[in-house]
Amino acid sequence: MPELPEVETVVQTLRRMIINKKIIKVEVFWNNIIDKITVKDFKDMIKNQKINEITRYGKVLIFELDNYYLLSHLRMEGKYFYDNKYIKDKHSHVIFYFDDNTFLRYYDTRKFGKISLSKKDELFNHPFLNKMGQEPFDITKENLYQKIHHKNIAIKTTLLDQHIIAGLGNIYVDEVLFLAKIHPETKSSLISIEQCQLIIDNAIDVLNKAIALGGTTIRSYTSSLGVSGRFQNELNVHTKANQPCPICQQPIIKIKVNGRGTYLCLNCQKKLLE
Repeated sequence: MPELPEVETVVQTLRRMIINKKIIKVEVFWNNIIDKITVKDFKDMIKNQKINEITRYGKVLIFELDNYYLLSHLRMEGKYFYDNKYIKDKHSHVIFYFDDNTFLRYYDTRKFGKISLSKKDELFNHPFLNKMGQEPFDITKENLYQKIHHKNIAIKTTLLDQHIIAGLGNIYVDEVLFLAKIHPETKSSLISIEQCQLIIDNAIDVLNKAIALGGTTIRSYTSSLGVSGRFQNELNVHTKANQPCPICQQPIIKIKVNGRGTYLCLNCQKKLLE
């Protein structure tokens, strides 16, 4: 579930904990976590690399090392724990040893996450990033319109596609479409260029507010680094089925859009017809 604000929260928290630490060893307990590189090469290449900076693109964590970038996609439930002593349990799949006798653990109950390495000059050619769209902070209404106006699928499904726009997941797409007054089942081809601007503007507002509040803590997601998100207290529609719409007081409903639980107000979000 971690979406852009949750990943940004992890970035900001890890920066305070592990910048300038040197990795002297790494243990891998579930080989499938390591992707696009062999486990042996991963262990060899990362040894004695210092963590100089931590950033992200979309939902991908990017650790800048001396000679490489370490990329980490948390997928559904990936988390990091920073420890002052060695801890190993059944859900800790990768453990980084630092030169000051502290540890960083990658923990993932569902084992969907992926970790990889990229050469410094090949970062955006890496398979984790090379097909990813622009983030809402960077995309223009013209660019978004060109990407979606030929698609005859639901706008919610389109906005969840990281190749179209990076960083939006199920929670934030529901919130953005509500604020833009767009029914999530409206075909993408019917969305106007003006509505593209509404989507972008509301995405930026929602994401910035969620980042400021440490993301959203729902079900099993927490940052696992001593930070709990508070944006769930600001949600307008997501998880609010049968509660009154904050604008018109009509009950919010829950439907499925391409298999994803979706929350909306039928009064405020009218479905566009061809």
